[in-house]
Amino acid sequence: MPTSPLSRRALLRLGALGALSAGTAATLAACTSNNSLVQQYNNGSDKNYISGDGSVEEFKPSARKDPIEFSSTTEHGKTITRKQFEGKVVVLNFWYASCPPCRAEAPALESLAKKYAGKAQFIGVNVRDEADTAIAFERSFKVTYPSVIDATDAKVQLALAGQRGPNATPTTIVLDQKGRVAARVLGEINKSILDTLISDTVSEAQ
Repeated sequence: MPTSPLSRRALLRLGALGALSAGTAATLAACTSNNSLVQQYNNGSDKNYISGDGSVEEFKPSARKDPIEFSSTTEHGKTITRKQFEGKVVVLNFWYASCPPCRAEAPALESLAKKYAGKAQFIGVNVRDEADTAIAFERSFKVTYPSVIDATDAKVQLALAGQRGPNATPTTIVLDQKGRVAARVLGEINKSILDTLISDTVSEAQ
């Protein structure tokens, strides 16, 4: 069975909260709007991850749910919270080092992080690796924005439980200035599309 973007430990934690069940594909199906993702989970594959198809969802302010709040630890051992970026767009990218589409999209994400410096904060959410592996990946791909190590405590994934969460690896989620989910991309990003999603969200405060 392929591994979802949630680690097995994270799935068990979520199951205890009634959000997801580690052993029940039907529960995963209830949490995703994309039937192809569910089919991948049910059928299994050799690639060991559920890949999104690049589908994009953008949510109007009136359709957005509660703000996402989390406090987690980066690959360098620093505490980072969503609240510290209140008033700024936050882009969450769920990834791990051996995921092929995660590697493919890394340069585009870094480029956009630089383009929107001061307006949008990029945060990687590593769902599988230890800190040393994440640091080695970032060094190899010249990634300058921080990542939280979410594989053990799943704090960011838990914060998104019941919302438009990461149902594939990679997933990229754009939070508006209040911390609400404004857009989501399941699978490898298209740089120009993500650029537009971020630009649209940034412009809401202008």
